[in-house]
Amino acid sequence: MIPSLRSPWRLVALALVSVSAAACSNAGGGAPVDPPAGCVGESYASTFEAVQKLVFARHGCAAEACHGGARSGGLDLRPEVAHANLIDVPSAGDAEARVVPGDPQRSTLWRKLAAATVPGSVRIANSPMPIGAAPLSEEELELVRLWIYGGAPATGTVLGSDELVDGCLPEVDPITIKPLDTPARDEGIQLVMPQYTLPAGVEVENCFASYYDFSAQIPARFLEANDYMFRFKGIELRQDPQSHHVIVNLKLLDPAELDHPDFGEWTCKGGPRHGEACEPLDTTGCGAEGLCGSAPRDTFACAGFGPGPGILGQDLFRIGGAQQAQNKLDFHPGVFAQMPVRGLVYWNSHAFNVTPRDHVMNARLNYYFAEKTESLHSLRTIFDSSRIFAANAAPYTSQTICQDHVLPQGANLYELSSHTHKHGEHFWVDLQGGERVYENFIYNDPAEVRFDPPRVFDSPDPAQRTLHFCATYNHGVAADGSPDPEVVTRSSRVPESARQPGSFGTCEPTACVSGKIGAPCDDGVRGNLTGNDDACDSSPGKGDGWCDACSITAGESTENEMFILIGSYFIP
Repeated sequence: MIPSLRSPWRLVALALVSVSAAACSNAGGGAPVDPPAGCVGESYASTFEAVQKLVFARHGCAAEACHGGARSGGLDLRPEVAHANLIDVPSAGDAEARVVPGDPQRSTLWRKLAAATVPGSVRIANSPMPIGAAPLSEEELELVRLWIYGGAPATGTVLGSDELVDGCLPEVDPITIKPLDTPARDEGIQLVMPQYTLPAGVEVENCFASYYDFSAQIPARFLEANDYMFRFKGIELRQDPQSHHVIVNLKLLDPAELDHPDFGEWTCKGGPRHGEACEPLDTTGCGAEGLCGSAPRDTFACAGFGPGPGILGQDLFRIGGAQQAQNKLDFHPGVFAQMPVRGLVYWNSHAFNVTPRDHVMNARLNYYFAEKTESLHSLRTIFDSSRIFAANAAPYTSQTICQDHVLPQGANLYELSSHTHKHGEHFWVDLQGGERVYENFIYNDPAEVRFDPPRVFDSPDPAQRTLHFCATYNHGVAADGSPDPEVVTRSSRVPESARQPGSFGTCEPTACVSGKIGAPCDDGVRGNLTGNDDACDSSPGKGDGWCDACSITAGESTENEMFILIGSYFIP
C-alpha cells in the first residue's frame, strides 16, 4: 500500500475548501494576463512561471550542471523549453510521464520532489529531487502539485496558487486541458463527451446523452463471440479541471425512444456544424470534429432523466467516471470488464466555473483492450452509497459518520477511494482489529490506494470481511475552535441547480455569519431561505448581521454533502 500524501498539507486543504472548486486556469497559450494593480512583491505572469522561478530556479534544478545545458536524465528545465519537456513526455527510468496533466500522483516530477520533502511517502525509481540540495518546502511542493492538478498549463493562473507564492498572479481564467491522446488501434478506443458551455460564476450538474459506435474500430480478437461486447483491462479519463466529477452510464434504450422530450433537441456539439440539428444514431453527421448530443438538463445524477426507470442495475450501468481532471485505473492483472460495441450513454457532469468567463467543457475516456487469454477475472466494484446523505451537522459543529461494507467471501480487494464534498475533512477505512487501510484528507483530490498483492477476504465470518469506513465533516469550525463563516454551509452559496424540484435538501439559515457570528437566528418559518438578520446584529439596529448558515443538507452541490466508499476487487 502507498501511504496518503495529503495529511501534511492542511493549509492547502483549507484553501481548496474555501473556493469549493477544482483548480482553473488558462492553458491555451496567448498573451499572459497582467498582474493585478497595486501588486506587493514579485509579479508572475502565470502559475507555471512561479513554479519555474520558485522551484526550478531557486533550488538549482535549471542550473547548467543539472537540468540546464547538461540535461541530466535528458531533461532540460531552462525557461524557454521546460514546459514542452515536461508535459506527457516519458521519463527516463520510470513508467510514467514527467508530468501527466491533472494527475500529480502519476507525474514523475512531483513524485521525485515529494520523495525528498516527505521521505517514504511515495515510491520512485532512482533518486529523489533535487539532488545535492535542500528539499522543497511543503508549500513549494504543494505549488507544484496544484499546478499539475490544475492541468499543468503553460500560461494563466491556477486557482489557489496565489495562496502559495509571495507575490502576485493574474486573474484566473478557465482551463481547457491538453486532450488525452487516442490509443493506437490495437490498444484501445476513445469515447468523447459532447461539449457543453459552463457559464461564468456558476456550479451546475448536467445530464445529457450521446450515441457511440465502435464496431469499425475494434479488432476482432477483442470481441466476444456475438460481436456485441468487447473486453477491456483499464480506463483513463481526462477532463477540464472545472469538473467536480463526470460519471458515464450506459443506457439500455429502444432507438424509437430517442425522441423522448427529456432529450430535447439533438444538435452538433463542436465542429463546423455546431448548433445544427443532427440524428443521434448517425455518428458521422457532425463531422470529424463534432458530436451529436442531447440538450443538457440540470439534474442530480441523471435521476429521472429520459425514458424508463433510470436506476443503476436496471437500465443504467456505470462504465466510467472520475473525480479528478486526470484519472487512470489499470485493473489488477487478469481482471477485465466488458461493454457493448455500440450504445447510448448518459453523461453526468458536475462542474464549477468560479471565473468571470464562460467555458466550453471537455472530457475524453479511453478504454484499453484486454486479450481473451489475459482475461481471467471479471471486475467487481464497490460504490457504497447506503448512507450517502447521512451528514446533517448543525452550523459550526463537527460530525463523524461510519458505515460497514461486507465484502463477499473470496474477494481480492486491490483498490480503494472515497467521495465527499467540501466539509469532508477526513475519510478512513479500517479492518476488524483496527488496521487502517485507507485515509484521505482532500475532498476534491481523493487518495486512490492500491493493494499489490490484493488483500484477500476469504473468511466465512462476515466480520473478517468488513470494511468499516468513516468520515468526519468539519462544518465551520476553525483551527482554534471558533466559528468559521467561510467553511460553514451558507444559503446564499447554494447554486440554483441544488434548488431544483426533487433536490434532496433545502438550506434554511439557522445561524449567523456576520455580526454575532455563530449565534442562532432561526425565525421558525420553514422554507425561508433568508433567515432573521436582525437576530445577528452585534447590537440592536446596527444592521451588520447576516443569518445565512444552515445545517449540512443532502444534495449535489459542494454546499451539500455526500458519503461514499469506492473500490475494486475480483473473485478468482
